[in-house]
Amino acid sequence: MPNSFLSSEEYDERAHQLYNEGRYDEALNVLREGLDVYPNAVELHIGVGYAQLAREEFAWARVAFERSLILEPEHEDGLAGLGEVLLKLGQDDAAVRCLRRTLELGYSDDLDLMLQIGRSLFREGSTRERADYFELGKEFFEAAVRQAPESAEALACVGYSQHRLADDDKAIGSLRRALQLDSEHAEARIYLANILYDRMEYEAALYHFERTAPADHWDELGLWRIIELKRSMYRIEESDPELKPWNDRLSELGSGLDDIDDMLMDLETRETNRSGSPSAEAARGQLELFGTLLNSFAERQHAPEHQVEAYGNRFQGSWEEIVRRMRDSIGDPTNSVEEFMDGVATHGFKQSGVRIPTDNAERFIKGSANAGLLRIVQ
Repeated sequence: MPNSFLSSEEYDERAHQLYNEGRYDEALNVLREGLDVYPNAVELHIGVGYAQLAREEFAWARVAFERSLILEPEHEDGLAGLGEVLLKLGQDDAAVRCLRRTLELGYSDDLDLMLQIGRSLFREGSTRERADYFELGKEFFEAAVRQAPESAEALACVGYSQHRLADDDKAIGSLRRALQLDSEHAEARIYLANILYDRMEYEAALYHFERTAPADHWDELGLWRIIELKRSMYRIEESDPELKPWNDRLSELGSGLDDIDDMLMDLETRETNRSGSPSAEAARGQLELFGTLLNSFAERQHAPEHQVEAYGNRFQGSWEEIVRRMRDSIGDPTNSVEEFMDGVATHGFKQSGVRIPTDNAERFIKGSANAGLLRIVQ
């Protein structure tokens, strides 16, 4: 039952706390209770919009934001929220008009709002591979920097956008300036380390990776790379205690599949069943035998020599020999070649969205090169 002794601000504050804890259903209940008492409270309508946006109830979120703008047409949070919902609904022109309206109304001095809008555009650009969204997001991040030049977060966001717009020199400069302002900004340091790694500046990449803690990493990519670099540069074994915290974090992140992984595995299983091929579970027991036969066949045929640069090392030999040497150098030598290829393919797909074949060594290496994980020299 609504508590008439609470002000609309108190309802909004309670809901905001629940929202920050990820308790969106409870936040909605508090907001709706507040609207029963204060039906024209703009902030409560906006709160409903953001809670429903978090629940991916985009149509209802749109209604809530539009109601807030009927009550207050130039409310900055209402415009930002409606713009984000319209992006999700694919109504791009209307979304951009809403988001740009915040600049026209002079809200560029609101640091948090500029970062919020910039991040929503960056996320949508990443989802849809839209460079124009990265460019527009960068405008909002740069507005944030103009307002708060001492903000490491704003500078880092500019750097992320510059990287996605293929301007790595500027991205590196922005991220280094952010770290000068806040040396504990782990996300910026990890991002910088990954850019340096991609540029094959391995010592610089390791310098920054080593200034992060395993708990700072929420993506497997950086963890794979720091393990690879440490093994390569320090000549240490996989079992070395130096690597244990990083391997433990990697195992922790990989201990469960996310919704996308579940969906992809389900689709693959259905496709296999439709084609009449053996299921993945039935075929798995044959992989090691297949790899052994394939390797011995390649050796008998005197396969041509190839060279591949990967993870700071150069590997030479037949395609099969290269994969085995990569496994022994950067993977777990106790794993089969097929297990190694499966692991790299999973990691590569999460990083690049490119499917890497694992049915033979040549296709695996060429697929990995296509995904940007290595370079074929010869």
